[in-house]
Amino acid sequence: MTRTFAYCRVSTADQTTDNQVREIVAAGFSVERKRVVEETVSGSVAAMERAGFARLVDRLEDGDVLIVTKLDRLGRNAMDVRATVERLAAEGVRVHCLALGGVDLTSAAGKMTMGVLSAVAEFERDLLIERTQAGLSRAKAEGKSLGRPPALTQQQQDEVRMRRAAGVSLGILAKEYGVSRAAIQRAEKRAA
Repeated sequence: MTRTFAYCRVSTADQTTDNQVREIVAAGFSVERKRVVEETVSGSVAAMERAGFARLVDRLEDGDVLIVTKLDRLGRNAMDVRATVERLAAEGVRVHCLALGGVDLTSAAGKMTMGVLSAVAEFERDLLIERTQAGLSRAKAEGKSLGRPPALTQQQQDEVRMRRAAGVSLGILAKEYGVSRAAIQRAEKRAA
């Protein structure tokens, strides 16, 4: 016997899952209240790392149907969404996404849709990396220093190098300058 479950997720405590539940009912799905899993957790948390979703997966059996209103309810990362859908499909669970016309993501058409979405997500990620690299290159060309500012001034770094050469320990210098031992080590490396 097919059982239908709904997974409704919001990111913050001031949001509610009520609209998601209404959308599922309006789409013609009849989900018993005990089979509606509602959770407040960021979409950036992998699906299987969410307490509510992990408990839901433990309840699902071969032949069950899981409904979500949008793919981003499962996760913001396309790779995580894909892995989750594939895991559920391997267990015989069909995943329906209302925003995609109620398509069963485990069907042939659903797999094609997931493939397209994954390709788009990868393309977006690659574009973001290209833009970031271009921005960093431009900033370097303009003479801007990247990263966090040094914990020690140039004069302090010179002093640290001289004192280290004289045998003063990292711990003593870190304490005197009020910085970490790693900051002293970075000052030493900058001279090399």
